[in-house]
Amino acid sequence: MKTGTTTTRVLGIFALMITAWVVVSAFFLTPADVVQGDSVRIMYAHVPTAWIAYLAFVTTAVASGLSLARKHRTLGFDRVAGASAEVGVLFMAMTLITGSLWGRLTWGTFWQWDPRLTTTLFLFVTYVGYLAIRRVDVDPVRRARRSSVIALLAVLEIPLVHFSVVLWRSLHQEASVLNTDGDVRLDDLMLFTLFSGVVAFTLIFVWLVVHRQRLAAMSDVERLVGLDVAITARRAESTVGGGGR
Repeated sequence: MKTGTTTTRVLGIFALMITAWVVVSAFFLTPADVVQGDSVRIMYAHVPTAWIAYLAFVTTAVASGLSLARKHRTLGFDRVAGASAEVGVLFMAMTLITGSLWGRLTWGTFWQWDPRLTTTLFLFVTYVGYLAIRRVDVDPVRRARRSSVIALLAVLEIPLVHFSVVLWRSLHQEASVLNTDGDVRLDDLMLFTLFSGVVAFTLIFVWLVVHRQRLAAMSDVERLVGLDVAITARRAESTVGGGGR
């Protein structure tokens, strides 16, 4: 336990250090864009949050698949899946917020029913629904089975979101880094700052998932103990009632 605590503490320290560098570089060191001006600085938060949300939802799907395949470790993988989805929803919410701010500065409005925005919102709502379904079942094993199937289906939306700007006519610009023609449209410092943001948010993602799944494990133990106590009490009542008759 002590080793695990030390590891997460180191992760947190590195995440804070890199995040501080990204903030300084994004606001004071990197140049304004020739077209977008200073609004391009939103990119240093918007792009990493989107990619980490993708990473979180893929992690949820992988953990869910392992939960179904390895039944003797179902709950462990399921807790990771749930924790990752919660963090992914948080990052996706940040993506939508920063995207809306960028849209207000670029398009003059906070929201357009654009293919990228609409599919991103749909992905967000899907995983909010996934988290809601996880709260329906008190039994952790049933929860793991049901939510795993949903997670494996929900992750199929990610390619649709990412390639929506190519599949349909979209106001949203195409990728500046991972685009189909391989042309990186950022100077070196902007690219390094963006990459640093991805690294920082990845560390934050790992840190949050580790802590959240620990809390989920304690919650599951509490539920199971409470269920066992309730069953024992019910059996005792039945025994007493039967003896009385």
